[in-house]
Amino acid sequence: MTPKVIVSYDDTPNDQDAVALGRRFREAGAEVSLAYVRHSLAGDADLEIREELAARALLGHGAHLLGDPTAERHIVLNASTADGLRELAEREGADIIVFGSEYRTAPGTVSPLTSTKRLLDGGPAAVAIAPAGFRELDRGIKTIGVYPSPDDTSAGDTARALAESWGAEVSMDGRPDLLVIGSRPEAQRGHVLLTALAEYAIDTAGSPVLVVPRDEAIEIVSPVTA
Repeated sequence: MTPKVIVSYDDTPNDQDAVALGRRFREAGAEVSLAYVRHSLAGDADLEIREELAARALLGHGAHLLGDPTAERHIVLNASTADGLRELAEREGADIIVFGSEYRTAPGTVSPLTSTKRLLDGGPAAVAIAPAGFRELDRGIKTIGVYPSPDDTSAGDTARALAESWGAEVSMDGRPDLLVIGSRPEAQRGHVLLTALAEYAIDTAGSPVLVVPRDEAIEIVSPVTA
């Protein structure tokens, strides 16, 4: 199967980091789209047209950064970014939602946004987070670490599938280029839920992280060829 990845994007530098991570998933064989959540309609028709055009232009820039000008783009209307992305992921059957880190996060570190934290608490898809400044790194993912969940092989299976597509190695030696984290045993199947130790692993990762749902590994068929 071809995994579906949705990148949350609003054209800020940290969301450009998310696009850079989305590009890595695209290289692994995923189908990557972009989503921008608008929180309200404009007050009058002319302003609404301008807001809509601005949203389309914003997503167009994101597609350019992704390296795929034909990438699907979603403009979502919801007062809550997390709720809008949750509904979009359920409707599209998305496997992964990608976020950047919080504003003012130190370069090279990961700090989940409030909307990201909400989707890490029972969300219906895997959640990936790019560290601040990831867009400036011109290197692939060569090593993948695993922080497993008890009695669930989803994190390890996902790591091995991604490693095969990227030509990477699954290793816990040193600091990996990507850390795959499993969900806690209490999580509903197909949903993500973190232990306190897993939250700490995210905060100290220093690399992109991917939190996978309980009992649901991400399957990769073949990388994109260009």
